[in-house]
Amino acid sequence: NLFATRFDQVMAILERRAFGDDTTTTMTSSGGGGASSTSTAENDSSGRKTNASTIVKNKNENNNCKKLLDYILVDTPGQIESFSWSASGQIFSEALASAFPTVLAYVVDTPRCAASPNTFMSNMLYACSMMYRTRLPLVVVFNKTDVVGSEFAQEWMTDYEAFQEALDEFTSSGGGNDSATSGYYASLTRSLSLVLDEFYSALQHCGVSAATGDGVDDFWAAVDRAAEDFEADYVADLQDRVDERKARRRAKARRDVEKLQRDMGSAKIDD
Repeated sequence: NLFATRFDQVMAILERRAFGDDTTTTMTSSGGGGASSTSTAENDSSGRKTNASTIVKNKNENNNCKKLLDYILVDTPGQIESFSWSASGQIFSEALASAFPTVLAYVVDTPRCAASPNTFMSNMLYACSMMYRTRLPLVVVFNKTDVVGSEFAQEWMTDYEAFQEALDEFTSSGGGNDSATSGYYASLTRSLSLVLDEFYSALQHCGVSAATGDGVDDFWAAVDRAAEDFEADYVADLQDRVDERKARRRAKARRDVEKLQRDMGSAKIDD
């Protein structure tokens, strides 16, 4: 959290790297989130934005800037909960999103998912919670594909029946330990898959091997697609939230004026 108070200096460095030394901006930050096992990838092709009220204007201005970087990759190590639900996580993700089109990349251990459908569902739960916490586009990255291919996991994301069959097979075979195949745990996993399927089935996803580099091109392609979602959804959502906040402030100001007028009227009657 102490480091977060100086994150504006990090943003200044990133903007100089992205747009050159003549770039200046005033950063504002609030809201957002992230994750320890998540890398945050920014595709800065659309430029930076200084604050919510001028977000579209600055985007158009920076489209004319010379682009020095295609991507900025920000790693956020540590426990996922401590980053996603902390004040510093909010500051980091919101500051980045106010300056660059920002995409969360949630990295999944593919061999562990292959060993247990319960682990897969836990990762999907984390991914969905991060996406709705930050309101940012998210790419699910299945890592270690040199050990176990990610085709099964990507199929589970898009085919509810395929996951149910895998879960039934895992439960009937008594895989893992007793708690993993217990009635309560299996029932919980099945219920989560039913509820979350419509959310994670639409997420961008890809398989990558950090060891061999296989699938890295697919990862950047998924980031580009998610960046398009950022432009289409996040910017509009941010503007809606700004408008809503302004409306609440205007309503509060009206209530305060009305209360003052009533108090002044009561004071005159008393006199």
